[in-house]
Amino acid sequence: MTTPAVLGFDIGGSKTQAVRVENGIVTAEALAGSANISSVGIEEAGRQLDVILDRLGANGIRAVCAGAAGVETPAAEARLRDLLAVRLPCARVRVVHDSQLILAAAGVMDGIALISGTGSVAWGRRGDRQTRTGGWGYLLGDEGSGYWVAREAVRRSLTRVDHGEPADRLGQQLAADCGLQFPGQLLDHFYAQPDRRYWAGRARVVFELASDGDVVSRQIVDQAGAALAGLAVAVGNRLGSKGPVVLAGGLAVHQPALQKAVRQRLTEQQFTDVRVLSVDPVRGAVELAQRLLLECDADKETK
Repeated sequence: MTTPAVLGFDIGGSKTQAVRVENGIVTAEALAGSANISSVGIEEAGRQLDVILDRLGANGIRAVCAGAAGVETPAAEARLRDLLAVRLPCARVRVVHDSQLILAAAGVMDGIALISGTGSVAWGRRGDRQTRTGGWGYLLGDEGSGYWVAREAVRRSLTRVDHGEPADRLGQQLAADCGLQFPGQLLDHFYAQPDRRYWAGRARVVFELASDGDVVSRQIVDQAGAALAGLAVAVGNRLGSKGPVVLAGGLAVHQPALQKAVRQRLTEQQFTDVRVLSVDPVRGAVELAQRLLLECDADKETK
């Protein structure tokens, strides 16, 4: 018995990753630019989807799931769903916020996904209930994210400048990493470099110094861990769930010190099952597409 083909999309702010699966086996994978409508607009999003489908093939696709940032509203979800539906007219299409891919990728139905990358968000599900906390974006929140960690380092360095204090290790190293001579130059540089990914990349400096014993950097890492744990706890309390908590996103997955800080804070709140996602989130989109296909088949049998 053969299984119809499904597609899974993970649509981020800078890239789109997609996987085609047939008979439970990955037959093709593709990367393209962002198809996030809120970031690049409908026309460009459609163009990037076309690039993906040219590489993966659209024939034989019965179900599609796309996880994307920026689909917080029904209208935004509908715009992306329409883009996919017109290109895949024979497929069932499901669009979800990208945070929902994490639990599916981890192979669990219920739990809490805690994401820290350029931004931060927590999403959870228990039975037929689901809720989300955070994900407000860099202007209003994203505490514990890569951007937030770097911004906090800049703020602390500039505070020393304002107080007439000598530059500390963090300020000196951060300035050097930005190609500057003095921490005082960080103010103009920060506003001259508005790209969030640029600053999220500077978070590396904080973690390197923290691992080398720098007190200020350790404080920032601990504060980031507390903020992220707070997101997960808020979701868990609303759902009456203790997890599992699945850590995902570039910062959470690749920084053991942040994982340790999050685990410690979560353990204090009796959230003891904490896992780190070991596969790409796009695998969660594939899993959700396969579930959608099963739902379609079940509907046919009841009719």
